[in-house]
Amino acid sequence: MKRMRDVILGAGVIAAGLGFAASIASAEDAVRLRLNWMYYGSHAGFAYGKDKGYYKEQGIDLDIRSGNGSGSAHRLVANGDSTFSYGSCASMTNLAAQGAPLVSVGVIDAMGTEAIIVQPDAGVKDIKDLKGKALLTTANAGVNTFFPLVLKNAGLAEGDVKITNVPDGALVSSYLQKAGGAVGILGGLDDKPAEIKANGGAAPVTFPYSDYGVNQVGYCIVTTKDTIAKNPDLVKRFMAATVKAYKETAANPDAAIASMADIVGGTMAEDAGKAQAREVLDVTIGVLYSKGNKDKVLGLNVASDWDDMLNLMKKYNDLKTDQPATAFYTNDFLPK
Repeated sequence: MKRMRDVILGAGVIAAGLGFAASIASAEDAVRLRLNWMYYGSHAGFAYGKDKGYYKEQGIDLDIRSGNGSGSAHRLVANGDSTFSYGSCASMTNLAAQGAPLVSVGVIDAMGTEAIIVQPDAGVKDIKDLKGKALLTTANAGVNTFFPLVLKNAGLAEGDVKITNVPDGALVSSYLQKAGGAVGILGGLDDKPAEIKANGGAAPVTFPYSDYGVNQVGYCIVTTKDTIAKNPDLVKRFMAATVKAYKETAANPDAAIASMADIVGGTMAEDAGKAQAREVLDVTIGVLYSKGNKDKVLGLNVASDWDDMLNLMKKYNDLKTDQPATAFYTNDFLPK
């Protein structure tokens, strides 16, 4: 009887242990990541990390949602709709300086890829040729932030070029239709030229902001100060998974594109869609590290890069803040 009782008790302990383990396994943190736009190649790292279980390894159940511009994505984090956002660091800085409780906890695109993108038959050989012409953009796009500075450094006044906002998701189609007589758009070199060509347009003429004195941090992973204060371990685990995901993406870009195609489906899963996404991803892989990131630490907020951007924004974009650049970012949650 004693032997039978011990067996029963032992089985009970094992069952209880298995039940406890199962409860731990199922107790993943639900995390919503808000992208700056609809899925495109630069987002492949997040999809790869989700597909390969890197976030799950960190106890995170990741929900990736598309967005309507960097400003909108960051606002959705500020108001509690999303846990993290991926979007323009300059856009986040503008919001944080106005009181939004936002902080960059990591950088993916370490350098800006923003540009003026123009129809090749518009006769625009130099930015000065844009005087009196119209360009398209979207209201919440981070690319809008430094456009006035680009014009100034090119010798134009802000009113010399007409800017028209178009609905989210209609930027490239409006460009191809030359809506309102516009000769081009404001957009990222990481995605827009590839999208234009994929939709039947000719390769555009591009004027990178970086050629006109705009040296800025590119795209950040952003969360709230409240999340950092109340759940720092979650932020650390999210960044560990994200850094791993983008390292593996850089090593296996086609596999990352395949993961994104599986998640998104539709035209993204077709050969042409994958090729377009890969072209975009290659741009992002090329800007994972800025020149100031001497040790090539993926995700690092580089102090000199942030100082340069903040000074530019104060001087040319009327940024009102007496806070140092360090108030807008932290490297405390990057994997050691």
